[in-house]
Amino acid sequence: MSREDKALIIGQLQEAFSKCRAGIFTDYRGLTASEINSLRNKLRELGVEYKVVKNTLARFAVAGAGKNELLDFFEGPVAIAFGHGEITEPAKALADYINVSKVNLSVRGGFLGDRLLTAKDVMTLSTLPSREILLAKLLGGMQAPVHALLSHFNAPLRGFMAVLQARIQQLEEG
Repeated sequence: MSREDKALIIGQLQEAFSKCRAGIFTDYRGLTASEINSLRNKLRELGVEYKVVKNTLARFAVAGAGKNELLDFFEGPVAIAFGHGEITEPAKALADYINVSKVNLSVRGGFLGDRLLTAKDVMTLSTLPSREILLAKLLGGMQAPVHALLSHFNAPLRGFMAVLQARIQQLEEG
């Protein structure tokens, strides 16, 4: 590989590390090329970029991106899932793929912004609901006390209306 090609790859990786919201490191040993391509295509559909990287080039990219805490992940064969959208997407997509296809893909860990994640953290992240669902739950929790207060204020008026309706029916019948 020429020096220019290496510089181009380092630049692309550095940009990916800088711009992504979440990244997950995997050990792809034991996977065939067709399984890796299948995983890559599935992740691409979800907006997740999956790259098999050379450790030496990745170390230069990580240093250039200012994420030196990630250097320990580059031992042995490494592939990285870069998530640019929803932060739970890479973890969910990898966990689903592992469960459905029963492949021997192991998660080493990852990062969320500047925070390092262990393999257990990544699996926990994969079980979280999406951002929209969490916001809906938060909004529902915020609306519940207001709705309850409104119901308490309206209860006497509803009772009074029920008494009036009963009296109207009574006068109409008699």
